[in-house]
Order: sequence, then structure tokens, then C-alpha cells
Amino acid sequence: MCRSRPRPPARAVPPMSGDCDPLTSDREAAIDAGATARTATAGAHWHMLYASVRGAAHRRNGLPNQDAVRISRTGPGLVLALADGHGSATSFRSQQGARLAVAVALQVAARWPELPTASHHKRRAEDDWPKELVRGWQAVVDARLGRRPFTAAELHPLEPSARQRLERNPRLAWGSTLLSVILTPSSILYLQLGDGDLLVVDDNGQVNRPLPADPRLLGNETTSLCAPEAWREARVYCQTLVAAPPALILAATDGYANAFRDDAGFRQVASDLWVMLRDEGQATVQAQLAGWLNETSAQGSGDDISVGILWREAT
Repeated sequence: MCRSRPRPPARAVPPMSGDCDPLTSDREAAIDAGATARTATAGAHWHMLYASVRGAAHRRNGLPNQDAVRISRTGPGLVLALADGHGSATSFRSQQGARLAVAVALQVAARWPELPTASHHKRRAEDDWPKELVRGWQAVVDARLGRRPFTAAELHPLEPSARQRLERNPRLAWGSTLLSVILTPSSILYLQLGDGDLLVVDDNGQVNRPLPADPRLLGNETTSLCAPEAWREARVYCQTLVAAPPALILAATDGYANAFRDDAGFRQVASDLWVMLRDEGQATVQAQLAGWLNETSAQGSGDDISVGILWREAT
């Protein structure tokens, strides 16, 4: 575990329209916004969209959006990556850490080989994927620290105990979670390290989680990329596409679910988004998604909220 932070009480918030806060991006965080791609997955036509908004509490306190999200056509098909920088006093570079996490996730997916069967993808995902992600992120962070050591201004606000933790593990300054999904012709691969949510919706609108709740994420604690052997804490699931693939896959940082009174209310959002995408189209949802998230943060958790969606057009 690498971080602990207080969370405000949550309340249920229905989707509402509002002013959009466009995701700021730089060379480390370029995103294919609202892009469409075709894959060989049972001839399905897949679309992808995203939104990331600065939390209401972050606005009030002058803090940046510490989430990051990237979605792209790469490697064997489509890849979605989403990260949440810890934002604690000790993790003062976690905005960078989240951006680096999603960039590394796309790089790893781009190197994913073409494999003959879902079982081959499953084996590679379980054996190699977490290590490649964690080691890639940690290598980039270590290089950053070498080029730009911590400054007196960054260290001055920290308590002595926090400085000691940072001396033992400098990567804590960049601490971040990571969610990633890779869509291949034969399978869908899911990975989660830390808090956040992965939901899948089937053609009947039923919502499930590909990965069960992690019992280690108690209270405000989360597993993190900054742990020395963080790959041991990552969870992976391989969904074989022997029949119809999911209608929609949603990944979200924890600020989204924390804005609802219960899990049922949050899960309903995934089903509602699928119905809207199916009936009203991607352009309509993409135009309103950031506004809905801003309303949700303002009336709920106050945290940054980022969402990445892959959805399959009915044939």
C-alpha cells in the first residue's frame, strides 16, 4: 500500500448536463477523443470515448486534475488506460505519475504480440503484463528523479515521517493507480492495480464486474504502482470471446463510484450510458459526458472523475 487520503461523504447524483471542462493534454497525455475503430472481434464495430474532469474540491482548493486517461487503436486491437494520482502531500508529483502510467500502458499494449488463441493471451496477461507495466512505469519515474531531484520547495511542507517514507521509496512522490483494458480478436484483457472500477454491460443491459472487489482496499488505502513489487498486487482477468462480446466496457477512477450512495446506483450509470449510446449515438453522449461528470463531482465526491468507454455497435 502506498497512500491514504480522506474522502468526502458520497451521495447519489443522476446524470445531468452542464459546462464541460475539457481535458488538458500535453505530449505525455495525447488522447484519441471520440475515435472510432473496427476490430476483427467477431466482425464487431467498436467505438471509444472518454472524459476527464477536475474535481469540484480540487477547483476550490486550487489543485489540478490528478487523473489521466488514454484510449487508442494499438497492438492487437484497442487499448484503454486510466490512472488516478494519489494526490497526498507525499505524492506531490502524482499528476505526472498518472500521466506516465497511461502512457506506459499504451506502450506495453503496442508491443503486445499477435497470438493464436485466447489461452495464449491469458497466459501472457497473467505472467508478463503486470511486470511490464510496473517495471516500465518505475523505470520512467526513476529516470525523472535522476533528471530532476526533489526541490526544497517540494519537501518543505512534509512532516519528518513523510520525508522518511519518501527517502525509503522516492517513487511515492509519483504514486498512482492504473486500470487497463486490451481488446484483442479473441479475448478482452482487464488489469487493475489500486482503486477504481471496471464494469461490463451485456446486450440485455445487465452490468457485471470482470474483477471482484479487492479486500485489500480497506478505508482509504489502495495498492499502487509505487510499491517496490507492485506487479504482485495487480489483478488480471481474461474474458474469452466464445460468444457475443460485451456491449460496453467502462473504466472509471474512484471519484465516480464515490459520488453514489451505493454500488447499485453507480452500476446503473453504465447501463444508462449503453442505452444512450445505442439509441442516441456517440456524438450526443460525448458532447455531454464531461458535463455530467462535473455535476457528479460537484454534488457528490468532489474528486476528479475520469471515464473511458469502449462500446460495441449492434450488428
